[in-house]
Amino acid sequence: MKKSYIGDLFLTKTWYVLITSAVVLFFTSFFFHFLFGAAAVFTFCFIALTIIDYCLLFFVSGNVKAVRQVAQRFSLGDINEVSVKLSNSYPFKVAVALADELPVQFQERNFYKTSTIAYAGNATISYELQPLTRGEYEFGHAICFVKTPLRLLQRRIKAAEPATVKVYPSYHQLKKHHLLAVSENAVAGQKKIRRIGHSMEFEKIKDYVTGDDVRTINWKATARTGNTMVNTYTDARQQQVYCIIDKGRAMKMPFEGITLLDYSINASLALLNVALLKHDKAGLMTFSNKMNEIIPAERRSGQLNHLLEALYKQKTEFKESDYESLWVTIHKRITQRSFILIFTNFETYSSLERQLPFLKKIASYHLVCVVFFRNTLLKEIQEKQPDTIEGIYIKTIAERFDYEKRQIVKELRRHGILSILSTPQELSIDVINKYLELKARQMV
Repeated sequence: MKKSYIGDLFLTKTWYVLITSAVVLFFTSFFFHFLFGAAAVFTFCFIALTIIDYCLLFFVSGNVKAVRQVAQRFSLGDINEVSVKLSNSYPFKVAVALADELPVQFQERNFYKTSTIAYAGNATISYELQPLTRGEYEFGHAICFVKTPLRLLQRRIKAAEPATVKVYPSYHQLKKHHLLAVSENAVAGQKKIRRIGHSMEFEKIKDYVTGDDVRTINWKATARTGNTMVNTYTDARQQQVYCIIDKGRAMKMPFEGITLLDYSINASLALLNVALLKHDKAGLMTFSNKMNEIIPAERRSGQLNHLLEALYKQKTEFKESDYESLWVTIHKRITQRSFILIFTNFETYSSLERQLPFLKKIASYHLVCVVFFRNTLLKEIQEKQPDTIEGIYIKTIAERFDYEKRQIVKELRRHGILSILSTPQELSIDVINKYLELKARQMV
């Protein structure tokens, strides 16, 4: 392939400094004639070194190659690492400035990383990215600006090829919360979950051994066999757990660059993974002005990947949510009593009142938990001491909104509906804790 040497040639700051110095010397020599010879020699050397540098970059056999190492998918809201491996085949040491063409979603226009590579040597440049939206991210070329030890000119080389990476809901959380599913006394953050009593699901009768709970002795079996026999129990399994995500306008509010909808999607994935590990069935529904995704609760091979793909594809125009359609769909599609978590956001008591009749209908057939968000900005405003009349008004309004959030929790509890009022960054931990707590109390 024919190379465009002129198009790939760039001048360095050192070159501009030297050419400026030559101009200054010639200008000064008009007043001090003895400097003319020095200026001429300096300029000749400068031109000679520029020609040598150009020949080294474009006519000496060698090149700089780059290979971008990036995962096929990124985890939303988490730190994802990208590495670019550089190799130098020039017969001399080179300095490389890497300008990786990052996806437009990061809005990073001045991304440069530098490195020095020895003759026949290699180097790795690593950096981290934190995507804040789901979807496809397009990487462009990795552009290398190569300089010889003279550092007068630099050659632009298009190295690594473009790549496409899909950003999925936070699957990094799955490993993080795996311990919660397998531990008998799970701990998430600072909250401990204690098992209460036995599950109601009988497993078998076995011989008593030291350490068994004497309260589980089966006296009829003991009398029949002549040996002390005890009942054993196991966790109630194969219960249905549904995460229902509201994709309406109430979920559009951003927190640290990520919408409440995406926080709910991340938390749903983490919870459903724990439910599957606990041998329960995991299902999903999403809705806004109409019902969207519906995945029946199952515990089959590949169910988690099915849920992950469904959550990745979720799109919304943030319209007004239709809870009546949600109730009708749940009544038709979920015939077995299930644990249903509804991820939504009620900012005011009046917003709850409009949807409360439908929530009560759902709660009459299922165990319902409404998950909504605490406004962290209001807490910051409440903690500040205002020193102006305007500040006092703002603090009063913030306290009013916070009071309404607490009233929403009380109103839901009054109608037998569970609730989780959480901050976005603690959402996953809080919903998993609630599930494990209900599991320990034999409510799920």
